[in-house]
Amino acid sequence: MHADPSRDRPGPGRLTRRKEREAAGLFLAEGPQAVREALRAGAVTDLYVEPAASARLADLRTLALEAGVRVSPLAGRDLAALTDTVTPQGVVAVCRRVDVGLGQAVRPGAQLVVCCAQVRDPGNAGTVVRCADAFGADGVVLSTGSVELTNPKTVRASVGSLFHLPVSVGADLAEVVATARAAGLQVLAADGSGEDDLASLSSSGVLAAPTLWVFGNEAWGMPEQDRALADRVVRVPLYGAAESLNLATAAAVCLWTSASAQRAA
Repeated sequence: MHADPSRDRPGPGRLTRRKEREAAGLFLAEGPQAVREALRAGAVTDLYVEPAASARLADLRTLALEAGVRVSPLAGRDLAALTDTVTPQGVVAVCRRVDVGLGQAVRPGAQLVVCCAQVRDPGNAGTVVRCADAFGADGVVLSTGSVELTNPKTVRASVGSLFHLPVSVGADLAEVVATARAAGLQVLAADGSGEDDLASLSSSGVLAAPTLWVFGNEAWGMPEQDRALADRVVRVPLYGAAESLNLATAAAVCLWTSASAQRAA
């Protein structure tokens, strides 16, 4: 008699803890959009659906069954225990880790790559992944000291985008920069006190070149040693009274500007 491999899987409740996620190589994705993209990427091992939401989520059940994914009912309060949202959306998937090696996220031929350098806020990190996906980036890196990619808030903020493009985790920023240069990318660091103006770089044609964008920590920004690794330190021009932009907002502006310049070239 053969052992059932599912016996060795941790229960979904254990995956709310980082230590268990890392040990199992699994994480949770919540909500119809994230689960749909995870299923399409072939990353799902198990699907849990609240019975009351079963009819509304019939398309996800069908996708799961077609992929050979086990679908199990889970009562509302039990499903809620797997999430940290105020209003759970009725579906949670157990997913295999999807991060890749640095050389897959930063590779020759890439036009636009994003690095979060010690970005600690999971909402910001997930939103940057989503922006990178939206603006056609070739890869994303979360450097050493950044928030965990499989943190539930990071996963939720990415809204399924972490299943769309290569995301690498855990590399030192100096290694990321060296890999980018070897792949033929210029390195631009975003900082509110940058010497170069984003609008000026756009009009000069600099942004049309293959680019690695580096975005620093929300609290302390870009340390001098990190700024020194970049070819240019770039600020987003502000025309109103706001002192600064949220990290994810600044990333969206920079990535849209680069993607637009590259497509216009």
